[in-house]
Amino acid sequence: MSSHTNKMAVERRTQFGKGAARKIRRDGKIPAVMYGHGTEPVHITLPGHDAMLALKHANPVLTLVIDGDEQLALAKDVQRDPIKPIIEHVDLVVIRKGEKVVVDISVHTEGEAAVETNVNVESSTLQVQADATNIPESIVVSVEGLEAGTQILAGDVTLPAGVDLVTDAETLVVNVTQMISQEALDAELAEADADLGDVAGAEAEATAAVEAAEGDGA
Repeated sequence: MSSHTNKMAVERRTQFGKGAARKIRRDGKIPAVMYGHGTEPVHITLPGHDAMLALKHANPVLTLVIDGDEQLALAKDVQRDPIKPIIEHVDLVVIRKGEKVVVDISVHTEGEAAVETNVNVESSTLQVQADATNIPESIVVSVEGLEAGTQILAGDVTLPAGVDLVTDAETLVVNVTQMISQEALDAELAEADADLGDVAGAEAEATAAVEAAEGDGA
């Protein structure tokens, strides 16, 4: 479970726009905005190193020290550079102790399913409601010994105490299927090759017929 141990001092921003954001990042900091609970958005800068460490985790809760006061905030949207290891901007939502928030939690499987099966994770995340200061890092689903044909729906997943499911209970999360044998795969490939040969032969016959008809017309 995540906690609000990520404490860092932040500064208010007075300059905005792309140029100001680039300067902030050059100075080793990260531009961010904090909003929620009916308050006016507060534009701030986060200390780059501390923020990067905290934001490695999903749904991190930060304790921000601003103007001498502490404020809990949940990182809701982290915008990253598609190429460079740089965080471009962070959206933070003001939260309070004891408050419930809706977040997406990643799904991981553990264990080994029955032999000659494939385990397919159809939903990589589940949306849940949890205490803002006690958000699960991930949700673990056991597939130990499961046979082909087994399906685990969202409503079947065991959630930690105090965590409620928001995702539709009928959503397919894990699907265990029969592994295709090499013989069956070879047979499918041979059938596909035969079908392609039939198509090519039909096309050749059609082309020959057209050429013959054109010759008769001449």
